[in-house]
Amino acid sequence: MTSTASSMPSALYAQYPVSTRPLWRRILGTREMAIIGLLILVIVASCLFVPNFASQQTMYYLLMDQMSTLMIALPMTMVMITGDIDVSVGSMVGLTCSALGLLYSIGVPFTVAMVIVIVIGCVGGFLNGILVTRITLPALAVTIGTMALFRGIAVGLLGTNAITSFPKPWTDFAKAKLFGTGIPVALLVFLALLLGFTLLLHFTSFGRGVYSIGLNSEAAAFSGVRVAATRTILFVLAGGAAALGGIYYTLRYGTARGDVGDGLELQVIAAIVLGGVSVFGGRGSMHGAVAGVILIGVMSSALRLMGVTSDVIKIITGALLIASVLVGALLTWVGNRRAARQAALQG
Repeated sequence: MTSTASSMPSALYAQYPVSTRPLWRRILGTREMAIIGLLILVIVASCLFVPNFASQQTMYYLLMDQMSTLMIALPMTMVMITGDIDVSVGSMVGLTCSALGLLYSIGVPFTVAMVIVIVIGCVGGFLNGILVTRITLPALAVTIGTMALFRGIAVGLLGTNAITSFPKPWTDFAKAKLFGTGIPVALLVFLALLLGFTLLLHFTSFGRGVYSIGLNSEAAAFSGVRVAATRTILFVLAGGAAALGGIYYTLRYGTARGDVGDGLELQVIAAIVLGGVSVFGGRGSMHGAVAGVILIGVMSSALRLMGVTSDVIKIITGALLIASVLVGALLTWVGNRRAARQAALQG
């Protein structure tokens, strides 16, 4: 009896080796913290060696340029943790931008028009969710189809026209700075969203269900997680966030066009994967995804100030993404080998 009891802790440690590590190592020794460390290093290097980078104007435009990406990245992180993906969000940004401009141009009050386009975004996300969870079609195939559908509707609503007349108080708010600093007021909206999504993912049973689905959807269903409902809700949230991105774009630039958001979905997915979210599901965090978005934004801004062309910036970003995926796969392989070796020694 004693020998059996004494062998239980070692067996548990063999199964969950991470539990034997100190808390500080479990917090700092993660891919997300490595990305945050790299982000800090890139910011410091840019401030020291890139002309005009350490200025309020640069910080202002950097944050403004990444605002839509940051908003969409929050629910997209949760979508990808479940093992799904949504490549229609860029087209939904264009659709909601076109719809907002069209509604306001025909006399709909602007606040009402904003509510309507957010509903449109949620309905588009719900369509994706139903096709993926109820019809059981692959998420990538479904959202590629709706990407074309949403973009076609967006272009069809306005054609080649652009609507450029919007309420000045709203456009001023979208471009306002906080207390005269280089921090845009719109960042406060994002921080509120970040707080909500962080609490939802990391501190609720719903968030634990999201991770469970990504690890093993069948086991999650048997443990009581409403898999189909959870995945559908996440697609709805992604559509709603894309609608917010469309509203923000419209107000910032004061224009509504059907081609807005073209390619945005690839930027979001690349930044999230760079931030440590697994493309296979089951792993990732909000702070890692946000760090990935900001890292790409900082690098792009610094390279532009150094005179690097946009094509070269895309090449560098793509190479960084591939490197991060390879490093992540290598670390996972090394960790599995170490765990197997420890289990063999204790067995």
